Amino acid sequence: MIVDGHCHAGTGDGFTGPWDTRAPLGDYLRRARAAGIARSVVFAAFAGDYASANAEVAEICRAHAPRLIGFAFVHAKRDAGRVGVMVEEAVHAYGFRGIKVHGIDAPITREVFDAARRFGIPILYDVAGKTEILELIVPEYPDVDVIVPHLGSFADDWRAHQRLIDQMMRLPNLYTDTAGTRRFDYVVQAIRRLGPRRVIFGSDGPWLHPGLELHKIRLLGLPPEAEREITGGNVLRLLRRERAPARRFGWVPHTLAVR
Repeated sequence: MIVDGHCHAGTGDGFTGPWDTRAPLGDYLRRARAAGIARSVVFAAFAGDYASANAEVAEICRAHAPRLIGFAFVHAKRDAGRVGVMVEEAVHAYGFRGIKVHGIDAPITREVFDAARRFGIPILYDVAGKTEILELIVPEYPDVDVIVPHLGSFADDWRAHQRLIDQMMRLPNLYTDTAGTRRFDYVVQAIRRLGPRRVIFGSDGPWLHPGLELHKIRLLGLPPEAEREITGGNVLRLLRRERAPARRFGWVPHTLAVR
């Protein structure tokens, strides 16, 4: 099963760009189906009230069940003191399976990690290029899985890509997704150094084309089993709260090449 691990849905209220105005799924779902994507992880666009935005995403998920998998978006600073309550509602009332936090809003906090630990769900934390915070907080919560999208930077910061890969070599509960990563060789490097079980396919839909982002993974020339891990197996394993031991794949990292 192919799963897109990174997609937005619903309406925002910042009106500075598409990312905080509206994330419509009509064209995205059509494009995803055409690309063979069966499920998608979705979370809100930037919004001034993430509790309301999460409720809207929950309605969208219900309308497209079981196609969509919801994550609760929280603002680590503005929602301080009620993150646990928000996540509890999202998990129990909405059936959400993870937490989304964006570093542009505010740096992540222990409160967010405590909520993730309490409910046994992963955090998708966009560090917006500032990977240094991962050194401080991720080792404090070795039982919480953290997915850092865009290989650390949507802004094409190759330094953040490199730092994140190096950090992932040392922090086994750290994962990344490929959404919008333009410097292809850093995706290649991540898989060569880490293997296929720490990298997750994501599109950053609906604004990026899911078929195009998926094609990047297919261009890696991986063995079928390794490709299946990246395009669905890894994220499903995290969502099922399983910590399966790493398996060996029938491929040698240095032979990884674009077809």
